[in-house]
Amino acid sequence: MKDASGRIIYVGKANNLRSRVGSYFRSPEQLPAKTRVMMGKVAGIDILCTHSEKEALLLEASLIKKHRPRYNIVLRDDKSYILFKLDTQATYPRLSLTRKVTRNGALYFGPFTSAHAARETLKAVNRIFPLRKCKDTSFRNRTRPCLQHHIGRCLAPCVYDVDPDEYAHMVHNLQLFLSGRSRDLISSLRREMLQASEDLRFEKAASLRDQIRAIEQTVEQQTVVLSEEEDCDVLALAETMQEIVVGISFIRQGKLLDHKTFAWTFDHPEEGSQDQENYMTAPSKASNDPSSAAKDSEHAISGGEDILRTVLLQFYTPGKFIPERIVLPFQLSDPDLENILVERRGGNVHLIPAWRQRDKKMIELARTNALQSRLHDETDQLLYSVGRKMGIKSLKRIEAVDVSHLGGQGVVVGQVVAEEGRFQPEAYRQYTFPELEGTHDDYAALAAWARRRIQSGPPWPDMVLIDGGKGQLAAVHQVLTKEWKNYAGASNASSSSWALAALAKGSRRKGELEERVFVPERKNPLPLRPGSKELLFLQQIRDAAHRFVLSRQKRSRGKKVLDSNLERLPGVGPRTARLLWDKFGSLQNMLQAAPEQFETIPGIGPSKAHKLHAALHDELQDM
Repeated sequence: MKDASGRIIYVGKANNLRSRVGSYFRSPEQLPAKTRVMMGKVAGIDILCTHSEKEALLLEASLIKKHRPRYNIVLRDDKSYILFKLDTQATYPRLSLTRKVTRNGALYFGPFTSAHAARETLKAVNRIFPLRKCKDTSFRNRTRPCLQHHIGRCLAPCVYDVDPDEYAHMVHNLQLFLSGRSRDLISSLRREMLQASEDLRFEKAASLRDQIRAIEQTVEQQTVVLSEEEDCDVLALAETMQEIVVGISFIRQGKLLDHKTFAWTFDHPEEGSQDQENYMTAPSKASNDPSSAAKDSEHAISGGEDILRTVLLQFYTPGKFIPERIVLPFQLSDPDLENILVERRGGNVHLIPAWRQRDKKMIELARTNALQSRLHDETDQLLYSVGRKMGIKSLKRIEAVDVSHLGGQGVVVGQVVAEEGRFQPEAYRQYTFPELEGTHDDYAALAAWARRRIQSGPPWPDMVLIDGGKGQLAAVHQVLTKEWKNYAGASNASSSSWALAALAKGSRRKGELEERVFVPERKNPLPLRPGSKELLFLQQIRDAAHRFVLSRQKRSRGKKVLDSNLERLPGVGPRTARLLWDKFGSLQNMLQAAPEQFETIPGIGPSKAHKLHAALHDELQDM
């Protein structure tokens, strides 16, 4: 489905096209609020035919990922999560962290949604099981034990003759531990400890005792949700007035290992529009109360089956860990979905609807965790709090800018971007202004940046954070006030310009440097308490802009120095220096190049190439 501009706003599949498309053209009171708003924007429908339902499933998933339609569910965090990898094919296996599953006979345990939690668990495992830590290349070439051996965390099979049977027994115990069979492992270790004590091997018995205690302390916080030692993922749906939430609980050997939540905020229509009236007058059973939301059936959620199907195809991609059992809140009508997951896993996968009582309890737990994670999402709460203090309804994209120059030379304005609290390095930009060389005018540089930023077009920021005080803030605000309305695309993007804020250093109080936040048309700074989360958040973004612009300014300055050094060579002017940089990319490559390589540059013949090659080595060798 496309809007009037031809942009794809929804992608769906249908076995019965007439029935599926016709369902969108029922009377408005029979349509869900979000569907009603969407159909108000649909101007045309395109159709693609496939040979089978399986092909349609895969095509639907690929089109959603490619075009990111506004009214489809699109995972914004579908990265591969961390797993433990145990290479059992090696004589002396090692435990490592990975994000990719390959069919090479290795065992995988996980996943962990938090890399920090996975690394902390790995530290605990390394304290309990002294397996080798080094990679294969280091293992084959090491001549003496490393520090891990000296602190008792590695048997050093790279140097010493370690009994393979003893090492294999330790690997077996590790598998029991990572599989969640801690009770079996502890029982086995206790038997070994008693036997060692009877044989008067007290050091061995003490070592086993410490190992048992460490295992008990590590696993005591795990929550048992299944009586059987079973691996499965559990998917649950929930809906509030603002969001659709999908929760995935990872259960390994009957224990809840981790949980991941995906949420999609509804795009509310603009105030006063007919779309908003349609949305607000539509009947809805949704609620912000987790207890009441938990009582609703997932079938009541508009498009619940489409949501689950899309999440399964986008989340369980090839190369990810896919369990054999995936519990869903209801039966899906796409039999080919299970076949696709079987192909991606390389083994059996069963999509199981929650008909049994124990499965319903797991669905309820996953839904509760999903709603609670949304209520306590610190980043969202922080953005909401900052936006409220700034008077911004929705604060998602923040751009921070800073000016840097050296004595008025090499004026650079750096811009960093944070979306939903996360930095986006690919969106960072630097702006240079040769016309401002020698002016020492930060205000003029920021004003020039504001003009260039308007000309560069969307995506527009919700707020621009400026490193400076009232003067810098006024310079940007004056340009936006004057030129925003004259921009041809501004009326399509927003009815007003972006929110502005300036972060300025204040006086020292009790040895600490105070920083104050100013906004346009307000004399006093905002009442942000020193050390508050909101102020620290803004400082973090401002500091990122400061570091970025300094690095770019230094790089630009260094490049000019190298250009001037090249232009000192006989027969090299600005144009030839530019051609040299384009050809070789670095001074080191120039010094390593043969004279024949210089001949390929336009305007440089054999004679000049040899002279240039000799001059480079004579004058620039020590640069």
